Amino acid sequence: MPIISKITQGKKNPERYNIFFEDKYAFSVDEAVLIRYQLTKGKELDQWTIEEINFEDEVRKAYNKALYYLGFRMRSEGEVRQKLKEKEYGDAVIDEAIKKLYTHKFLDDQQFSEALMRTQINSGKKGPRAIQQDMQKRGIDKQMQKDVLDSYSEEEQLEVAKGLAEKIADKEKMKTPSQIHQKISDTLMRKGYNYSLIKLAIAELDLEKDDDQWLEMITEQGDKLWRKHSSKLTGYDLKSKVKQGLYQKGFPNEVISEYLEKKEFEDD
Repeated sequence: MPIISKITQGKKNPERYNIFFEDKYAFSVDEAVLIRYQLTKGKELDQWTIEEINFEDEVRKAYNKALYYLGFRMRSEGEVRQKLKEKEYGDAVIDEAIKKLYTHKFLDDQQFSEALMRTQINSGKKGPRAIQQDMQKRGIDKQMQKDVLDSYSEEEQLEVAKGLAEKIADKEKMKTPSQIHQKISDTLMRKGYNYSLIKLAIAELDLEKDDDQWLEMITEQGDKLWRKHSSKLTGYDLKSKVKQGLYQKGFPNEVISEYLEKKEFEDD
């Protein structure tokens, strides 16, 4: 059996030590592994112990790599596993490193999922479907996804969705109620809310416009359409094209008629 002839401290990393057999480099170990196995000059090691030491050291390296990765922000177990796989650690080594992380409370998927959901609600204004997709990407267990998302009540979802809908309505106030409705629906759908809740959020908004607002909106949007099509169309064809465009944007017929009469008078 080989006997340790020399132990030297690592130059780049003083917490690692180089083990030599017959003055030839054999392997290196972390300081914690060195102490655990009481590696000293003159100690005799059998092959089984050497393999055990190397495995333990790989676990230690993977554990330290995971700690560095976790130092930037909270991570799920799935994210840590993926990162260690990218670093080419074996499955058995990763399993042991993950166990150590749980033991020392550096990993907690329940806590991570709850924090993730709160961040997505408060910062991203997201609904349950979008949050669940994010959890899925991070490797969170399906039952845990459900358990955590059950705390996101429909009442809270509606409040968040209404707040987002109000912001959109205010930002898009120069659009027709139909355009605003569509913008809100599309946004909330992308954010992960279901259709029935989106309807409730929009139903509580006042999207009605007075005469002055309709006039201001149609002047802005109508003139854009007029400029866009006037290079190719004139007369009846131009008015028909603009009328069609304004109708699709949700302008009432009477407002469109007044606008076109005004444009016709300007052209005359």
